[in-house]
Amino acid sequence: MPSDEKSQYIPPPPIPTYDEATRSNSSSSRPDWPPPASPIDTRPDHETEAQSLLFSRSRQADSSRRTPNGYQAPYVESDDEGSQWTLEDDESDDGEEARVRREMQELEVEDPLDSSSARSSSSWRKRIASSLPQWKWQWRWRLPRFTVRLPRQSDASNDEDTDSGEPRRRFRWPNFNSAAAILLVGRLIAVFLILGFLYILFMSDLFTNMTRRIGGHMFDPEAVRQYVQSEINSETMRNTLRHFTSYAHIAGTEGDFALAMDVRNDFMNYGLEDVTVDEYYVYLNYPKPGGRAVQIMSEDGMEATWTAALEEEEVGEETAGHQTFVFHGHSKAGDVRGPLIYANYGSKEDFKALADKGIDTKGAIALVRYYGTQGDRALKVKAAELAGFAGCIIYSDPADDGFLKGDPAPNGRYMPADGVQRGAVSLMSWVVGDVLTPGWESNEGTPRLDKEKANGLVKIPSIPLAWRDAQVLLQHIKGFGEPCPEDWHGGVPDVEWWSGNSSSPVVRLKNEQDENDRQKIWNIYGKIIGIEQNEKSIIIGNHRDAWAFGATDPNSGTAVMLEVARIFGDLLGRGWRPLRTIEFMSWDAEEYNLIGSTEFVEKNMDSLLKNGFAYINLDTAVSGQEFHAAASPMFRKVLYKVLDRVIDPNFNATLRALWDDRNAELEGLGAGSDYVAFQDIVGTSSIDIRFGGETHPYHSSYDNFDWMDHVGDPGFIYHNLLGQVLGLLILELADRPVLPFDMGNYALSLGRYLGQLWQWGEDKGVNGKYNLTPIKDAISEVEKSVSEFEKWESSWEQSVLASNGWEPVGLGQRRGDYNSRMANFETGLLDLEFPGGGIPNRTQFKHVVFGPQLWSGYDEAYFPAIRDAIEVEDWPLAQKLIDKTAKIITSAAKALLE
Repeated sequence: MPSDEKSQYIPPPPIPTYDEATRSNSSSSRPDWPPPASPIDTRPDHETEAQSLLFSRSRQADSSRRTPNGYQAPYVESDDEGSQWTLEDDESDDGEEARVRREMQELEVEDPLDSSSARSSSSWRKRIASSLPQWKWQWRWRLPRFTVRLPRQSDASNDEDTDSGEPRRRFRWPNFNSAAAILLVGRLIAVFLILGFLYILFMSDLFTNMTRRIGGHMFDPEAVRQYVQSEINSETMRNTLRHFTSYAHIAGTEGDFALAMDVRNDFMNYGLEDVTVDEYYVYLNYPKPGGRAVQIMSEDGMEATWTAALEEEEVGEETAGHQTFVFHGHSKAGDVRGPLIYANYGSKEDFKALADKGIDTKGAIALVRYYGTQGDRALKVKAAELAGFAGCIIYSDPADDGFLKGDPAPNGRYMPADGVQRGAVSLMSWVVGDVLTPGWESNEGTPRLDKEKANGLVKIPSIPLAWRDAQVLLQHIKGFGEPCPEDWHGGVPDVEWWSGNSSSPVVRLKNEQDENDRQKIWNIYGKIIGIEQNEKSIIIGNHRDAWAFGATDPNSGTAVMLEVARIFGDLLGRGWRPLRTIEFMSWDAEEYNLIGSTEFVEKNMDSLLKNGFAYINLDTAVSGQEFHAAASPMFRKVLYKVLDRVIDPNFNATLRALWDDRNAELEGLGAGSDYVAFQDIVGTSSIDIRFGGETHPYHSSYDNFDWMDHVGDPGFIYHNLLGQVLGLLILELADRPVLPFDMGNYALSLGRYLGQLWQWGEDKGVNGKYNLTPIKDAISEVEKSVSEFEKWESSWEQSVLASNGWEPVGLGQRRGDYNSRMANFETGLLDLEFPGGGIPNRTQFKHVVFGPQLWSGYDEAYFPAIRDAIEVEDWPLAQKLIDKTAKIITSAAKALLE
């Protein structure tokens, strides 16, 4: 039984290694070995073996110690680097003995009573470590060792001596040796270097570009073309058009903003990248209810004897809001009165004819008809202003757009009696974009011109009219002025055609409107980033705003563009990417002087000059069955290739065959749509594609979904065909290794354009006043350079074929440079001289070959600056411009080979 007396604690002895227990020494040969068994120890021999080993040494009596001989003092140290002991191993032991064994194996504890134990412990520790297994990882994280010493008696006595002094510090920093510190610092530096390398790797977009390249080359180009053609869905475009024509959406209005957000959401749903809403603040005007009137006044001018109906009949197609009022965009506000005078089509020649007849037009109200010898409505108003008129009324005549041409809407293609053609009267051939910020982007805080000083605005009020109302006006001037010549006769029934004069009945033209110098508009962009020349862009654009419901102009183009964007977004989702970037853009406020696209170009001019490869425009996209294209000569080869692939099911022939049957040619680019800023300001080669050949109820409320569904394009067959043409054009321009521009055709076209300029001057009898030889010589230089330039493409093809279809190393970079030089040829034809560049007095237009005519905005004109000088008979200026144009053309030719 244990004694009740307090027993003295004797610490257990350490467990020696097998070598220590069995090595030969003086104590191992003692005759009293093994010691006699304890009389109270009844354990079997195998359990007492360990204890017998512990007492193999002879004990030496030490009066100063009460601990058994061989005791090693406790010592705390981190686990040896080579040790394989783990806490998991120790947790399998049970009981107090197991705990003591684990502590002694993991920690070496110095005996505070024996200073010599610290010295012997290190050798014991090393022996223990060397006897354990040595397998381990060859590389591992290591931390420096540290030692914690337990208190000793001598420490206690020392503490008593220092109690009266400074307080004892109980915490000591670990002792670092220099080798460990250097190793730690080195490893920390290595960690930071690895992390920095990984950060740079991911931030450099290397993996993204690699993924794009791998994905882009997984697809067979021919399979992609077939997929694009087969995926065009007529029903999807029909539903899109139904939605976009469900309410009026004039630029800057709630309807316009709602559709802008719809386009944005569609782009995002299709998976396009970098979808952006780009806002500008521009000058727009809107009609006021009751703010417009056309009236015949009494002789005393005090009251109206007749008032025009003005507005169209309700067609009932809108799902929200109301039909738009009849008005002219960018018209001059005012309330004017004067005698009514009829002036045919309102051209400068027509007003001159009135003056030649002695008819006083100062302060009168002009009545003119759309189309004819002056197709631009704004220039009709401007010509009336210059002729002294106080106001201008423009009507749609049945002889040009009405029942005399064919069935009127809603069952036909022509304007009904109440149909009114709205439109802007800003001078698009003089200034494009926001008329108050010509040449710079229209941000909210940018400076603006005063409206009275803006060259792009007319100075007299105007209003459009239906022939139903014009009939009354024409009847009231019977007998006044002069009988009109036959070619001045229109088709309005029950009218005798007289010119009118200063004695004609007085007509009031009232035009009160809301005007906002900073009206917000919204462009929407989405793109697919290319994998090779990703900074180079193929841009597809369509304007979204309309004067009314806009089924043909512009939303047939909107439906086609969105359908093609959907298909390309699907390709992107499947891993395909083009070589060059594709950008889809929905313009706003095109109807008001091409504002949205022009502001974008002015904002991004430097980038477009360098990286804009091609621009494809969709506007009045589908109104008939004939395919038409107005374009830079660059596009002939690629367009013909595309037309060969698309079959018209109504004629069972390819579009190319139908094109050739009617001897069609690429048409010139005038100033009628959003390509103007790209082609004429930054030199991005542009093409406008459409199915036309037949008219539609232009800019009226009759251009609605019901008309398109039943008259314009039943079954949406030609929407489908145009979608195929657009999709294939994009693929050819964005994914062909060598840009498929037709440089040879451009050289030939320059010669043809020069021939037309010479013939125009010959008809005027002025060719002797200037010399066109410098331009002729420059064009010869272009022909030589193009011939030499195009040889490289043949050599590239031979190199690829010789490498079994693989492009040799280093050739890809040269091919990219070749593409850039080809695209930059168009940019090289810009007159970028500062100051003094561009067409004189119309300096926004920089291209020396293409640009609008000064007095015919919709018609193409070649060498417009030279034509302007000839028109005003400024012969020194004409020759100066000829020489300058020749120098620019020659420089562009040389750049091809440099």
